[in-house]
Amino acid sequence: MIHIFWLLVGLVLLTVGGEALVRGALAAARRIGVSPLLAGLVIVGFGTSAPELVVSLQASIKGQPDIALGNVIGSNIANILLILGISAIIMPLVTHVRCLRRDGLMMLGATILFMALASLNGLSRIEGSLFLVVLAGYLIWAYRTEKEDVHSPESELHKAESEEIELVPMSVPLTILAIVGGLAMLIAGADRFLLGAVGLGQALGVPESIIGLTVVAVGTSLPELAVSIIAAIRRHADVAVGNIVGSNIFNILCILGISSVITPLPLQGRLLQIDQFVMLGAAAMLLAFLFFGLRVSRLKGAILLASYLVYLGVMFGYQ
Repeated sequence: MIHIFWLLVGLVLLTVGGEALVRGALAAARRIGVSPLLAGLVIVGFGTSAPELVVSLQASIKGQPDIALGNVIGSNIANILLILGISAIIMPLVTHVRCLRRDGLMMLGATILFMALASLNGLSRIEGSLFLVVLAGYLIWAYRTEKEDVHSPESELHKAESEEIELVPMSVPLTILAIVGGLAMLIAGADRFLLGAVGLGQALGVPESIIGLTVVAVGTSLPELAVSIIAAIRRHADVAVGNIVGSNIFNILCILGISSVITPLPLQGRLLQIDQFVMLGAAAMLLAFLFFGLRVSRLKGAILLASYLVYLGVMFGYQ
């Protein structure tokens, strides 16, 4: 029971801390005059991935590479198959392909880059540094191209992402409290969450890789779940999908980049043999839905969700 208790405590702290950090960062950005475009592109994309970042960092520092890698791979799989599946079942997602073409292809490219580099000898500090360089190049390129055409579909999407976040603190003290308090809760939450997750896995005899792919990955993806479901209910389909696509890009290039620069991460076992290919298949499935259908219907949402349930069933059936 103590493992479940710490798991739940950590989950609450991660969720609340991540939400507070995003809102505090957005409030600070608006106060100092940062454009909604840049805020949506960087702050919302990075902020919703903050729980994954802190958990993977702590796992890599503690010598738990399967959890650090499993968290990112599992989050990217869950973001598409689970979260978008649920969102589309709630409300069919009619998207504009021009809004998502560039970022969708970047997500697929980041996934392929990860597989090409990590499958050789894992992620060393060199590969991690390369990920961060690619991320910086992507952000600079995206911001410059969107700034030149402020009415482009991509620009409107990232503005909408920043405007989707409500209840932003208005005063300076509340903004500082949200940022500092959010970071503190994220750090404390990651520590308790990992303690509970690893302890539960050991008690049940489940490998760390599976704990990372499931409990940790889904738990740290709750901010994406909240944003996408709210956006779907409001019929902001591009925001719902763009949130997931952006998060998947940050998960690979930012989280694994920073984590492997601090501590090299070996890709091994089922993560190497199975799960990275599932992540690639999920990304390809989403792009196929978007590029050729322009609409993620309830049927397609059900297919995504059913695919995730089959994936979990096979995982636990043959662990």
